[in-house]
Amino acid sequence: MPTAPQVLLSLPPAMAGRFARVTGLRPPDWVAACDPPGSKLGSGGGVARMLQEGWRATGDRMTFDGWLDASQKLVWLAGGSSRRLPAYAACGKVLLPMPVLRWSVGQRLDQTLLDLQAPLLRRLLSEAPASARVLVASGDVFLHLNGPLPTLPEADIVGIGMWVRPEVAKDFGVFFCPHDDPGQLDFFLQKPTAEEIGSLSRTHVFLVDTGLWLLSRRAVTVLIAKCGGRGDNVEYPGDIPGFCELYSGIGPGIGPQARQPDPDLAGLTSAVAALPDARFFHLGTSRQLIHAVSELQNLQLDQTKLGGMAAQPHPEQHITNARFESAQNRGETPLLWIENSTVPASWELRGGHVITNVPENSWRLALPRGGCIDCVPVEGGMALRTYHIDDPFKGEVGDAATLWHGIPAAAWLAGRAIAPEQAGIDPRCDIQEAPLFPVVPAEAIDETFVQWLFDSGSDRAASAQHRAAWLAAPRRSAAQLSECADLDRTDAQRAGHFDAAIALLASRWRSGPFLRLDLGATAQRCATTPPSLPGIEEAPPFARVHAAMFDAAAARLRGEPPEIWATREEQAFKVLRTAVLEKTLSHPVTPRCGLQEDQIIWGRSPVRLDLAGGWSDTPPYCFEQGGKVVNLAVDLNGQPPIQVFARVSHEPEIVVRSIDLGVGQRIRTFEELDSFADPASGFALAKAALALAGFLPQFREGPGVGTLADQLRNFGGGIEISLLCAVPKGSGLGTSSVLAATLLATLSDLCSLGWDHAELVRRTLALEQMLTTGGGWQDQTGGIYRGVKLIETDPGLDQTPTLRWLPEHLFDASNANRRILLYYTGITRMAKGILQEIVRGMFLNSGPHLALLGELAGHAETTYRAIQTGNWDALCSAVRRSWEINCRLDPGTNPPAVQQVLDRIGPQLAAAKLLGAGGGGYLLIFAHDEAAAARIRSELELHPPNPRARFVSFEVSHAGLQVTRS
Repeated sequence: MPTAPQVLLSLPPAMAGRFARVTGLRPPDWVAACDPPGSKLGSGGGVARMLQEGWRATGDRMTFDGWLDASQKLVWLAGGSSRRLPAYAACGKVLLPMPVLRWSVGQRLDQTLLDLQAPLLRRLLSEAPASARVLVASGDVFLHLNGPLPTLPEADIVGIGMWVRPEVAKDFGVFFCPHDDPGQLDFFLQKPTAEEIGSLSRTHVFLVDTGLWLLSRRAVTVLIAKCGGRGDNVEYPGDIPGFCELYSGIGPGIGPQARQPDPDLAGLTSAVAALPDARFFHLGTSRQLIHAVSELQNLQLDQTKLGGMAAQPHPEQHITNARFESAQNRGETPLLWIENSTVPASWELRGGHVITNVPENSWRLALPRGGCIDCVPVEGGMALRTYHIDDPFKGEVGDAATLWHGIPAAAWLAGRAIAPEQAGIDPRCDIQEAPLFPVVPAEAIDETFVQWLFDSGSDRAASAQHRAAWLAAPRRSAAQLSECADLDRTDAQRAGHFDAAIALLASRWRSGPFLRLDLGATAQRCATTPPSLPGIEEAPPFARVHAAMFDAAAARLRGEPPEIWATREEQAFKVLRTAVLEKTLSHPVTPRCGLQEDQIIWGRSPVRLDLAGGWSDTPPYCFEQGGKVVNLAVDLNGQPPIQVFARVSHEPEIVVRSIDLGVGQRIRTFEELDSFADPASGFALAKAALALAGFLPQFREGPGVGTLADQLRNFGGGIEISLLCAVPKGSGLGTSSVLAATLLATLSDLCSLGWDHAELVRRTLALEQMLTTGGGWQDQTGGIYRGVKLIETDPGLDQTPTLRWLPEHLFDASNANRRILLYYTGITRMAKGILQEIVRGMFLNSGPHLALLGELAGHAETTYRAIQTGNWDALCSAVRRSWEINCRLDPGTNPPAVQQVLDRIGPQLAAAKLLGAGGGGYLLIFAHDEAAAARIRSELELHPPNPRARFVSFEVSHAGLQVTRS
């Protein structure tokens, strides 16, 4: 398995030292650091600095090159001064709190931009070519991707771009590529004009630079040299990398038609990968923050995907973890961002406000349009940072073009009769360095003083008093606040708002996002006093499922006895079972014998080999999101391995036999038949199938018939069923579900029920809920439908699959059993325990679980394309990726005994994947070529891991399920 990438995070000084403590993200996986005081490194120097810090923190005596080769690195640049978004300068924009997106599932109230963006960046690295060692990312950008990732090309520098209009691209870097080869970079321009882009588009396509660059080892070496680094230990003059800009410095020098040719860069190859169906959100300024989050909230207006929330466009108003009391203000105020603050009804708002970290208050304030306030906890109290939403915090204080509060900074001072020298401010100093923000004891903040900061007013006496207070107070500059902000106090204040927000959202669960949150994370925040959800008992089934599991998670975290929280968990599973079974119970059947007394019905099916998308077919995920799976139906050793025989007998009883197990059972009463939910009951699967076929009263249409014997006499005789499953239990080939579907198909023919394949899929799903084992639809669908196919379902209780068949030549006789091998490891792992743990994560909307499930479903599309185009290498890459995601979803998927097998054949492997839920059973092996496959076969036949292990011949089934009669 590949090593997870290291994340090297550049942060402001106030945040860098506390990052590991407050997030729990620690070395070696995460390394946080800040730029040296007073240094100007640029984006390229910042990358070099973080690589230096990461190596020193986690290199463990390795050379720099050895450390770089040990794992991929994600260098996330988030340590800038944040002049245009001062509210989050101290923590860094990448850690700015992000509101829960109303269309999302599995997000957290305390999430940050980092939480939302990290999964995509990790995916980019994991799917990048092996030559890509470093991914550089910008901390003030959010990329939202709907579709699968593109195939990432192999080059020294790979820029990740997006298709946008010229008027959008002009504010960023732009990649220009030939019309006939849009993946090949010709040249790069930093912030070209829209007119220039339009002119160049006659010969080139253009993509906006998303700030994501993949760098090879060669490219890293060149970058380090550009920053003054030398030697194996990357030594810099003064131990600090020199200034180097990545985007505006390196960018214009790459490509065969580079606009600023650079001999140091001439030997590097370059390429561009376009993100399809993606959106780019820049959060670089206060105004952009509000606009971008509003666009994100409005990405989805489909009411079926918004829960109970209205499908009205979300306004450009965001109140997050805050107490905002004036509904009138909110309705009439455009451009509003309130976070971690109390804004009582006594505040008058006019629009264009960013209000952050304001403590509990009853102030009477009238904020001017564009007026913003940030109360920064520092030693001695609160630094009152007031400003205008569009202040750039750039330029000399005495320059008329340097704005503060939307007017020249010098005018603000003059309007309050303050000479810069009185305040200890050099008019020539950069406003970012000017001590403008007074520190006031939190309990002594005067509302009239705060108002004076925005408007000096006409009361000369009061103005003079506030002027004196401002001059006398300790003051901090914006640069100092990034270093001395007490972020622990900020977090403590946020915690109180989180608790209030959870209670409020729970009380409004019908029309809000509460039941769409990551309920496990939410339970951790409120386990001691979980909120009530009024009226949840009468809610639709999935709301009750989530609520019951949330209640169980909170009880578990409180340390209540297992019997209490386990009962609540079982209640969630019971609600799901009932919802699945209601549809089946609403369509009862009447079995009528359709067989002559001397006839036998013979049902037989292949098994399925799953390639991608498994778990996305599992309730409740598939009910809420739909599922997407690629698998193939195969016969083993020349035969369909799942077989069912049925006939009518003279005795009014049901006899079930297992040919492979050599056991049988006679069923004579409804009570004996209705024991399928009992784990100790034999032939539970057969009993559940007979119930669904109408041999239990609750599943049968029409009047009662007395006893089971009476019903069988009316039917025309008893039933004898013989089952043959020529595959070991716990094989990972979906055998129990395929057997259930085959038995149901056989009973359908025997009892004249007329079930088609789609109904068999649905009834098998219901059958597994009856058995309390759970399970999805891909096993039965994969087995009873022939060939290689992509199977999809839409959200909803009706999981009717749609299928797109694929060409079979990658799995035909030229590859099957020659380059593709099927190996029974002799190791078994039952799926029920695995299934319940993953399903628990689904019930709780676990963000990490849902992200991986979404990745699995999306990867099915990638696998589909690989098979559709007949691309062997892409198929092997897709299978490897499926296995990696499966292992991340459930670490127990790859036990040590299986990993030992993989290690022994590793040099010959192009890809490998345990089938099904993993942990044992059958291993699907893709060898580099036939010779490599022969070496694998020889190694494992000569030295099997256990006496049961063996190779099994397989071939694609062109028939799928077959039911015939004598």
